[in-house]
Amino acid sequence: MARRPGGKRGERPAQQADEVELKDKLVHINRVAKVVKGGRRFSFAALVVVGDGRGRVGYGTGKAREVPEAIRKATDHAKHNMVRVPLRDGRTLHHDIEGHYGAGRVILRAAPAGTGVIAGGPMRAVFETMGVQDVVAKSVGSSNAHNMVKATFRALVRCSSPRAVAARRGKKVSEIIARRGETPAAERARG
Repeated sequence: MARRPGGKRGERPAQQADEVELKDKLVHINRVAKVVKGGRRFSFAALVVVGDGRGRVGYGTGKAREVPEAIRKATDHAKHNMVRVPLRDGRTLHHDIEGHYGAGRVILRAAPAGTGVIAGGPMRAVFETMGVQDVVAKSVGSSNAHNMVKATFRALVRCSSPRAVAARRGKKVSEIIARRGETPAAERARG
């Protein structure tokens, strides 16, 4: 078996130099105690969100005896689990969408320019690392950071651009996008 130069078997190739620097945000740290014969052993679980600021984002969890090691593991996990989310004008979502995970439910809404990121803690971290500038988000149900992040990702994965929808349905983009502020009846009369 021929080996690739500059790496061990099973290693991923080094990332290209022109790739953007990834931003990471620590969302939550949890201290877990295990009771043993001599007392308690503490370990830490970290939840981290990583993004490139251009629509790619991922989350990861890590657990270790020390906080920095748990954060490092979570960051590595997040880098390997990144997803690409299509953004309108590079600043907001294309459409409103809902996501569920466990008892957590999130509602994500596209917003006009200048609105800013209106979202609670864990969801805010996801949007800031992803590079979204205008969005309105609401969490209903569980406020657990893990459930909120996972519900947000489930919603973001289902988000699609008009170009992708048009390609899937075999139509033109102009047929998919209605003119803003126009009622469906007016659209049918025009077309």
